[in-house]
Amino acid sequence: MSSDPWGRVDETGTVYVRTADGEQVVGSWQAGSPDEALAYFERKYEGLVVEIGLLEKRVRTTDLSAKDAQVAIDHIRAQVDAHHAVGDLDALRTRLDKLVATVEARREERKQQRAKQSDEARKAKEDLVTEAEQLAQSDQWRAAGERLRALVDIWKGLPRLDRKSDDELWHRFSHARSAFSKRRKAHFAQLDAQREEARRVKERLVAEAEALSSSTDWGPTAARYRDLMTEWKSAGRAQREHEDDLWNRFRGAQDVFFAARSSVFAERDAEQTENLKLKEELAEEAEKILPITDLKAARAAFRSVNERWEAIGHVPRDARPKVEGRMHTVERAIQEAEEAEWRRSNPEARARAEGLTGQLQAAVDKLRAQIEQARAQGNGSRADKLERELEGRQALLDQALKGLQEFGG
Repeated sequence: MSSDPWGRVDETGTVYVRTADGEQVVGSWQAGSPDEALAYFERKYEGLVVEIGLLEKRVRTTDLSAKDAQVAIDHIRAQVDAHHAVGDLDALRTRLDKLVATVEARREERKQQRAKQSDEARKAKEDLVTEAEQLAQSDQWRAAGERLRALVDIWKGLPRLDRKSDDELWHRFSHARSAFSKRRKAHFAQLDAQREEARRVKERLVAEAEALSSSTDWGPTAARYRDLMTEWKSAGRAQREHEDDLWNRFRGAQDVFFAARSSVFAERDAEQTENLKLKEELAEEAEKILPITDLKAARAAFRSVNERWEAIGHVPRDARPKVEGRMHTVERAIQEAEEAEWRRSNPEARARAEGLTGQLQAAVDKLRAQIEQARAQGNGSRADKLERELEGRQALLDQALKGLQEFGG
C-alpha cells in the first residue's frame, strides 16, 4: 500500500483522496505500482490547479462574461466533485467559491454599469429630443438643419434603451425633424413665390428702363429712373439665376441714358462756359458807360451791348446772377438818368413844383411875421407854438426847393 498526505492506494489498487468529508474513491489502478497511481492522479490535481489559476486570471484581466465564467467554473467544479484527482480538493473548492463571488461581484458591477450607461443614454437621448424640438421652431434654416443632421449621427452612436422608451423618444425626435422640414419647405415655397413675383416686377422695370434709354427728355427721364430704382429696391430679390441678369440689363439701360445725358451736358457746359466769358466781356464794356455824361450816347452804347448780349446763349446757372447783376446796374443808372431828364424837361411838373415852392415860402414868411409880433406883444407861448409849426413848414420848403433844382431852377 502507498500513500501521501492527500491520498493512498490500498492493496486492491483502489485510489483514495482525503477530504474534509472523509476519504473519497478516486479510481482503480491496476497498470502499475501504487506510487505511479498516486503520481498520475496528483498530476490530474495539478492540472486542475493550473486550470483554476488560468480562469482566475481571465476573470481578473479580461472582459469574460459572467455567464461564460460561471460555465467554466461549473465545469471545473464538476471535475473536483468527481474526486478524480489527488490533492487538496477542499482548497480548490474554496478557490472556486471565491471565484464565484468575484464573478457575481463583476456581474453586479456590470449590471450597475449597464444601468448607469442606460441612464446616461436615456438622459442623452432626452437632451437630443429637447434640442430637436427647440430647433423645430427655429428660422435659422441652414444652421438648424445642419444641427439636426448632426443630432441624428449622435443618436445613432448612443446605446439603445428598452424598446418602449427608445421608440417613444425616437418618435418625438423624428416628429421634431419632420416639423422642421415641413416649416422649412413651406418657407422656401413662399420665398420661391416671392422671388417669382420679384422676377416679374423686375422684368417690367427692365423693359421700361430699356425703353427710356434712348430718351433725350433729360429731366423727366432721370426722375423716372430714380423712381424705377426705388421700385427695384422694394421689389425684393428674384431667383439667383435671374437676379444678376436682370440687374445687368436694368443698370445697362440706365448707363446708356446717363452716358448720353452726360455727353450732352458736357457739350452744353462747355458752350455755357464760353458764353459766360463773352457776357463778362460785354458787362465790362457796359460798365465803361458809367458815369453818364451824355444820356443819348449812353443809351445807344447800352443798346448795342444789350443786342449782342441777347444773341449769346445761356451761361452756367451759378454764374448767372453775378454777370446779369453787372448789366442791371448799368441799366438802372441809365433809367435813373432818363427819369431825371424827364423831370427837368416837363413844364407842367416844373410849374407845379414852382407853385408849391411859392406857397410854402409865403407860409414860412407869414409864420415868421406872426412870431415877431407875438414876441413883441410878450406872448412867448404863442411864439413857441408858431416856431414849432415853422420848423415843419421850413422842412417842406427845403424839400420842395431841392426838387425844383432838379428842373434846373
